[in-house]
Amino acid sequence: MLRVLKARFEQKHRTMRFPHGPLPPLPERFAGRPKIKGTCPDDCRACIDPCPVNAITVNNRYTSIDIGRCLFCRACATACSHGMIVFSRNHQLAAARRQDLNISVDSPSRADVVSETARKMFGRSLKLRQVSAGGCNACEADTNVLGTPAWDMGRFGIQFVASPRHADGLFVTGPVSENMREALLKTYTAIPAPKIVIAAGACAINGGPFIDSPEVHNGVDGLLPVDLYIPGCPPHPITILDGMLRLLDRMPGEHP
Repeated sequence: MLRVLKARFEQKHRTMRFPHGPLPPLPERFAGRPKIKGTCPDDCRACIDPCPVNAITVNNRYTSIDIGRCLFCRACATACSHGMIVFSRNHQLAAARRQDLNISVDSPSRADVVSETARKMFGRSLKLRQVSAGGCNACEADTNVLGTPAWDMGRFGIQFVASPRHADGLFVTGPVSENMREALLKTYTAIPAPKIVIAAGACAINGGPFIDSPEVHNGVDGLLPVDLYIPGCPPHPITILDGMLRLLDRMPGEHP
């Protein structure tokens, strides 16, 4: 025990200062919010064909990327010889409305996610029940990172709980397989009102790589009302934390 205490003392304070300080270092290959830099040449499908989940549409030469579907594989950016698609290092991907996940040439750098209900009811204490509805465990792993000393999500009053009876909301990952559908719905029912639903990752939002499989329900939409969408495959921990803090209006400097 003394060795553990000595090691902890020598490590000093390891929790990052975000959001009151700089962002933590992002991986070199981090793919953030995509940017559409202009219009496409006529009849060009270079970015559409390689997309494995049909996340890209082109209408009258204007490209749109549905980041709710997107796996952030960057095949579209690689295929576009005109350089019209660029994946930035902007981690702010979350949105409160499904339609705000469609990125076009004139889209803002981030979507509004503040929920007045969430801010008033859970702004200082948000307890979530997490349900892995058939996911591959990548989203779950990146979410678990938020409980480590470096991230310490609990300092914001945000915690995962074991029982839906003790929860304020539902945090869903995975495409909602048929085998998990009833369990998900029963968990939601067990959470006392008022409550919120967070869909994290491409699978929970739109089915991810399993989209349109007869064994999945293409995510949470259509089954439950979603208050926050957090795109990614999987979303980086900073994207998850940023989305939840903005939902609760906990980001410093957001409002006067």
